[in-house]
Amino acid sequence: MKRKIALLCVMMLAASGVWAQQDTLVLDLKKAIELALSDNPTVRIANLEIERQDYVRKESRGDLLPSLSASGQYTYSVVKQEMAKGLSFGADNTLTATASLSVPLFVPSVYATLRMNRDQLAAAVESARGNRIVLIGDVKNAYYNILLAEQSLAVLESSRRSTASTVESTRASFEQGLVSEYDLLTAEVQLRNLEPSIIEMRNAIESSKLLLKMYLSIPEEIPIEVSGSLDDYREQVLADFDPVGMDLSENTDLRSLELQQQLMGSQIKLAQTARMPVISAFGSAIYTGNDMERINFGSFTGGSDDGSSENGFWWQHPVSVGVQLSIPIFSGLKNTQRVKQLRNSLSQLDLQKEYLAQSLRVQLITARNNLFTAREKMTANEQTVLLAQKAYDISRTRFRTGTGTIVELNLAETKLTEARLSYSQSIFDYLAARVEYDKVIGVEKID
Repeated sequence: MKRKIALLCVMMLAASGVWAQQDTLVLDLKKAIELALSDNPTVRIANLEIERQDYVRKESRGDLLPSLSASGQYTYSVVKQEMAKGLSFGADNTLTATASLSVPLFVPSVYATLRMNRDQLAAAVESARGNRIVLIGDVKNAYYNILLAEQSLAVLESSRRSTASTVESTRASFEQGLVSEYDLLTAEVQLRNLEPSIIEMRNAIESSKLLLKMYLSIPEEIPIEVSGSLDDYREQVLADFDPVGMDLSENTDLRSLELQQQLMGSQIKLAQTARMPVISAFGSAIYTGNDMERINFGSFTGGSDDGSSENGFWWQHPVSVGVQLSIPIFSGLKNTQRVKQLRNSLSQLDLQKEYLAQSLRVQLITARNNLFTAREKMTANEQTVLLAQKAYDISRTRFRTGTGTIVELNLAETKLTEARLSYSQSIFDYLAARVEYDKVIGVEKID
């Protein structure tokens, strides 16, 4: 016991030290998803709902088991009932102990309830799977948004360093009278124009990190960093198989609706069992003691009277068993109307399922098209970056040799920055489209 207490104290001190240091938590995508699936409240609530439905099923199963009850009672008669000639009934003190046993033999409603509980449990399991799929998609999007913002910030800061170098060289040339003040002002304006975008990108990084912390249930004060970059996904985008499948059988929304249909069918069967007979066996045992005066009734019946009386408890212990049959005959057509209501709801679910299948098909086609488009854009933007880099190098050389203008150099710098940002955006677009595609087809894809 002392060792356990000492170990607990050491763990608490170590934990407090870690929290005090506020060490940065470095996450890769797989680790982030695993943390979300283990700690996110929506997943935990869904798991608790599965557990609750299992308890409901076990509770319903208890209706098929025997039911045994016992009770005891003590009664004191203040005034006893009397007849003619002073004959009284009852006792001053009465002790009663009763035991009752009920055994269900044929209870259709319980059987139907168990089938309905099974469908409810399956619906809870599918709902939990759907929550996991949505959460995985949300974590991936937040993670990719951080990578996009960080890579875009790196591009902007690289452009700022390049532009700042141009400003310094232009200022030196201006001081020597080699370039005009207009060229210097133009270069400084180009540098200043980058600052708002850099500030905006830094804010985007912080916002995306806060969102990721929320999905992972990480306190806001704990700093986090994500590993890798969007460029790391380039080979994956090129090597990724073409998602030509159109199978929606695993879509969680569609499966949930199908389970609702099954549940509605079970509710119809449960309502129909109200018309069926119920058979049960029962038994009871009673043990009663009466504290009463044993009177010779001979004087009232014409028999002999020995004049004796005796005080004490008079004990009785009757036992009975039997079988009970209950047959519903007429209940004001309530059961009939109940069945009609449920069938009406089932028809509505059929229409909802048909419309949902059409909507999901459109979403799937759109996600596939977005995947193809993003891949082609990434390939095209990659070539654009190479061309823009070459154009910038030429413009920079021309400006340094005095054959080019600052306007030409600024334009080349802007085009290069835009090409790099577009390239990063196209990789992000592909990854986001892949997340949407996996969500539509109902895939729990961690990596």
